[in-house]
Amino acid sequence: MSCCKGPGYASPMAAFRNGPREQLLYVVCVQPDKTKQDYLATIDVDPKSPTYSQVIWRTHVGSVGDEIHHSGWNVCSSCHDNKELKRDLLILPSLHSCNIFAIDVGTDPRKPKLHKVIDGAEMRSFNCSFPHTAHCLATGEIMISTMGDKDENGKGDFVLIDAKTLKVTGTWTKGKVAKFGYDFWYQPYHDVMVSTEWGTPKYFKTGFHPDDVKNPERYGTSLNVYKWSTRELQQVIDLGHEGCAPLEIRFLHDPKAAQGFVGCAVEANVYRFYKTADGTWKTDKVIDVPAKKVSKDGVQSELNGLMSDILLSLDDKYLYFTCWLHGDVRQYDISDPAHPKLTSKVQLGGQIIENDLQVVEDKEAEGPLKPVVVKGKRLHGSPQMLQLSLDGKRLYVSSSLYSPWDKQFYSKMATGGGWIVKLDIDTENGGMKLDENFLVHFGDEPDGPVLPHEMRYPGGDCTSDIWLAED
Repeated sequence: MSCCKGPGYASPMAAFRNGPREQLLYVVCVQPDKTKQDYLATIDVDPKSPTYSQVIWRTHVGSVGDEIHHSGWNVCSSCHDNKELKRDLLILPSLHSCNIFAIDVGTDPRKPKLHKVIDGAEMRSFNCSFPHTAHCLATGEIMISTMGDKDENGKGDFVLIDAKTLKVTGTWTKGKVAKFGYDFWYQPYHDVMVSTEWGTPKYFKTGFHPDDVKNPERYGTSLNVYKWSTRELQQVIDLGHEGCAPLEIRFLHDPKAAQGFVGCAVEANVYRFYKTADGTWKTDKVIDVPAKKVSKDGVQSELNGLMSDILLSLDDKYLYFTCWLHGDVRQYDISDPAHPKLTSKVQLGGQIIENDLQVVEDKEAEGPLKPVVVKGKRLHGSPQMLQLSLDGKRLYVSSSLYSPWDKQFYSKMATGGGWIVKLDIDTENGGMKLDENFLVHFGDEPDGPVLPHEMRYPGGDCTSDIWLAED
C-alpha cells in the first residue's frame, strides 16, 4: 500500500517503510515570562542544510498567557481514503487560556503562519477547559480532550471541532464523562477509545504538591474505556496508587491490535492494557522504575522517576519513555508486549545532577551521574517529550514538561531556556546514542529563553496519526 491517495499514509508500515526522512520539526515553545507570546518554532533537521539544527522561523500566537502545550492535525492518516482532504493545519490547544490556534503549515512549510484563533470562550460555553490532546477523526472532525470544567475543576471530556469551519460544535461524549482527563487513543476496529487522567487543573497548575497525590479529588488513577460507536463510557479501570496520573497512552499502531501501553507519571510505571475474550479490558503492570533513595544536606528522601512521555515505534517493536525527575530516556523491546525488555538507557540530566543529590540507595545500581554537555553547552533540566522518525532511527527529545513545574523543579532551565537533542537508534538490536553534533538550545531566542515541548513533522509522526487500515 502506498502513501499517495489522501493525507498521510495508508498504514503504519507504509509510513515506516516509505516515509521520507524528516527535514523540518515543528516545536511548541512556551514563554516562562507570561507577558510574552508563546510560539511555534520551525527547526531545520536536514543534515545537508546550512541551517541544520537551527530555528529558522517563529510563528507567534498573538496573545499572552496561553500555555500552548500539545498539538495535532486538522486531518491525518485516518482520512487517507479521502483525497479531497489535506493535512495543512497544525492545531495548538492552550491549557490556560483555552484558545486553540490553527497554524497554516501548508502554504509554506518553512514559514508557518497563524491561520485562525478559536477563542477559549467557545470551549468554556460547553463547560470544558484545559484542552490537551488533539486527534483528527476519519469524519474530518478534530477531537480534543479536556481536563477541566469551566471553573477548572476536574472533568474528562472531549470537544469536537469542524475541520472546515474551525468551529467548536459541541462535546463528543454521550452520558457520563470521566472524573479526570488528559490523553486518549481510539481504535475503531475494536469499537473502543481509551482515555487517561492527570488531575484537577486548578491544583496542578500551581505546581506539584505531594499531598495532592494522596487526594482522590485532585489526582486521577484510572483508564476510561468508551464504546467508540456510541460515545458512552463503559468501563473505568482503577490502577490504584501505583498507577497515579496515567498520562500518555498508546495503542499498538497495528489497527487490529487490541492492546497498548500507558505511562503512569508519579510512580514511574508502565501498564499494558488489553482486550479479553469476554470483550472487557484489563491491565497489567509490565514496567516498574524503582525510586532512588537520595540525600540532601543530611535529609533523606525517595526520588521517583516521574514518567512523563511514552511512544511506540511504527513497527510496534520498541517502546520509549522519559523519566523527568530521574533524567533518563529508556528503550524497551516489546516484541512480546506482555514482557518488555530494557535494551538501552541514556542519561540527559535530572534532579540528582541538577540539585547535587547524594544517592543513598539505587536498586538499578547506576554509577555516578555527570552533567551532560553538547556542543559546549551544559544541559540544565531533563528529557521530557519524545518524537521518533518514521523509520525509527532518530529520536528527538525536548526538555519542558509544563512551565509551572519547570520553574519548580528546574529553575535554571526555566530561566535559561530548554533544549532539544537527538538520539541515534539501533533498530536491529536495540540501543540509543546521543548525537554530539545536534543541539537546539532555546536560551538565546530573540524574545528571551523559552521552553520547548511537543514536536511534530509536516507529514505526520508516531504520536499524531491513528491508522484505520493494516498493511
